[in-house]
Amino acid sequence: MATATPTFNLISSEDVEGTAVYDPSGNKVGEIDHLMIDRVSGNVRYAIMSFGGFLGLGHSHYPLPWSAFRYDTGLEGYVANITEQQLKNAPEFSEDSWTDREWEKSWHEYFGAQPYWQEGAATSRESRESMI
Repeated sequence: MATATPTFNLISSEDVEGTAVYDPSGNKVGEIDHLMIDRVSGNVRYAIMSFGGFLGLGHSHYPLPWSAFRYDTGLEGYVANITEQQLKNAPEFSEDSWTDREWEKSWHEYFGAQPYWQEGAATSRESRESMI
């Protein structure tokens, strides 16, 4: 049972799972399988996207930085600046990747998303400079 309604900005994770993901041209490239949430901050860091396969068999999973997505109300799905070919050519991912900051950095660069550990850095720096 979802805990938030579509008229609010909050959404239940169970409503995100299974949501279609589109490329910038509006072509469906996959769907969100599940989310990876930072244990300490509670912020979503990655959406694990599945694509390919047939009837749930042979599909691949790719963690995309959450910041790479935007929700499109017209499509009722997420749009990411990716193509199916980019997913197929993405750097290798394994369960060990989560413990490797260099892998995370290269993954964010590949998908053109700002790393979550740098979010707010510019804002904080600008705030400090304006106080001087």
